Amino acid sequence: MSEATLTATASNADAASTELKAEARSVLRMAQPRPRWFVPGLLAGVGSALSAVALLACSAWLITRAAEQPPIMFLSMAIVGVRAFALSRSAFRYLERVVSHDGAFRQLAALRVGVFRRLVPLAPAGLSGTGRGDLLTRLVRDVDDLQDLPLRVVQPLLTSLIVAVLSVVGVWLILPAAGIALAACLIVGGLLGTVLSGAVAASSERAIAPLRGRLTNDVLEVVENLDVLRSFDALGGRLATIAELDARLRRATLRRALGSGLQASITSLVAGAATLAALVLGIPALGLPGSEGALGELNGPALAVIVLVPMAVFEVFAAIPAALGVWRQVRASAERVAGVAPAVVPVEIPVENPFDVSAAAENSETPVPLRPVLEVADLEVRWPGQSAPAVSGVSFRLQPGDRMLLAGPSGTGKTSIAHALVRFLDYTGSYRIDGVEASELPQREVRRVVGLCEQRPWLFDESIRQNLLFARDTATDDELLAVLDRVGLAEWTAERGGLDAQVGQRGALVSGGQAQRIAVARALLADFPVLILDEPTANVDVHQADRLVRDILQAAGAERVVLLISHTPVPTELITARLDLTSRADF
Repeated sequence: MSEATLTATASNADAASTELKAEARSVLRMAQPRPRWFVPGLLAGVGSALSAVALLACSAWLITRAAEQPPIMFLSMAIVGVRAFALSRSAFRYLERVVSHDGAFRQLAALRVGVFRRLVPLAPAGLSGTGRGDLLTRLVRDVDDLQDLPLRVVQPLLTSLIVAVLSVVGVWLILPAAGIALAACLIVGGLLGTVLSGAVAASSERAIAPLRGRLTNDVLEVVENLDVLRSFDALGGRLATIAELDARLRRATLRRALGSGLQASITSLVAGAATLAALVLGIPALGLPGSEGALGELNGPALAVIVLVPMAVFEVFAAIPAALGVWRQVRASAERVAGVAPAVVPVEIPVENPFDVSAAAENSETPVPLRPVLEVADLEVRWPGQSAPAVSGVSFRLQPGDRMLLAGPSGTGKTSIAHALVRFLDYTGSYRIDGVEASELPQREVRRVVGLCEQRPWLFDESIRQNLLFARDTATDDELLAVLDRVGLAEWTAERGGLDAQVGQRGALVSGGQAQRIAVARALLADFPVLILDEPTANVDVHQADRLVRDILQAAGAERVVLLISHTPVPTELITARLDLTSRADF
């Protein structure tokens, strides 16, 4: 590989990384609650943490001062203060939990909708590069992890910093040298805890989310293809792969826990050092001229305060290194979510906002019906992320009654054309429906005319009835049975107990041919004037393939346009035109 090629590859990788980070920042902004939801929880958290520090300081002063046996009137305010700070700590803690989690959960709901808004325009063509299990993990677990941004990153950081600054100021007012020592210990503890825990656990924290996604994807793939893996004696190898992924995820999780333990031990060690420093600086200053701070001469109760306050401060301050560790994991989850649901839709995907209420209302009126006349000229289609077009230079014309076979070996772009015709993929060239350029029509209008039965039709884990009603929810049972009869499934349906018979998850309880027939019945029920059948015989026994094609074409009716995609031979008497993507030969 030439140096210029390597340089270009590195440049493209850097650009992709920069773009992903920008997308991740956009996702993180979506995860952060609005100020009116976030600030009340932050204030309650600061109130709780300050109450904890003040409770320890007030208790230390009260116990030490009480040992001097002064009149009770000199202790009354401290006694009231201990009670007040104890109650306020609990009250503020409760409010902080309720308010901050309420804000985070509100934003989490908005985040899910936001991610879904991004995802819908990409489906299905823009999601083909992501495994189903990995996609599920990104949209559930990784999105859930993003709620940690306000709860375990932003709020703890702000709370800890505010309380640390106020505590340092309070100790400095009593004894300036002790205040400076506390500040120094906080800085050293924060830096040491962050650096050392990061060195131990940073890579593991970033790796947990991707490993979790890969593990889920592999487990789902094994479960769904268990019969095939057993048939080819490949189950042991896949289970070994899952075990290895599980071991890597376990090691990463343990290493993250090790980093958290190391950070906690450093915090405790530095907190002890801060207490020792307060003793070293405070004992010699007891009662000495010039030792007083802004609050007066240093005495026994004041010494107890500057010695014990660091313990409470470091308990709050320990959240900073921990928050930075959580930040690394949250950022990794944000990058994974951004990777599958970018804010900017790839240019290969036709853009239309499916949540545009005004547009939906405008298009809810009865549209002028388009005739099923398709004119395609010099069509070029490209998949997202691919530099070369999947297919180019395709031209044909279809009108009512046409039956065209789109032929060619795998990889020649047959499915790409189908996805362009239903506007899952964008195109260049010309594609007109009844004389109107398809790119100028709302996608819902295009899909009212052109319907697609995919190579692997999706059947819901429901009854036959529910799988058909998905196409037209107002259909009666008689209409459902009639359309099943048209595709040759009337007798089969009766044998299975009628419309309430279950088809299983993704059609596991029916054969490949029966699944295709149910999908065609669903398309006929939706009454698409143009029907695209993508490899309807792919999962059917070769002896049943011709019969299935004949039944489907007969069921489609004489006025419907049918575009049949197949890489296997189809009897010429069943079709009126043929387009071979290998030779581009028509007849």
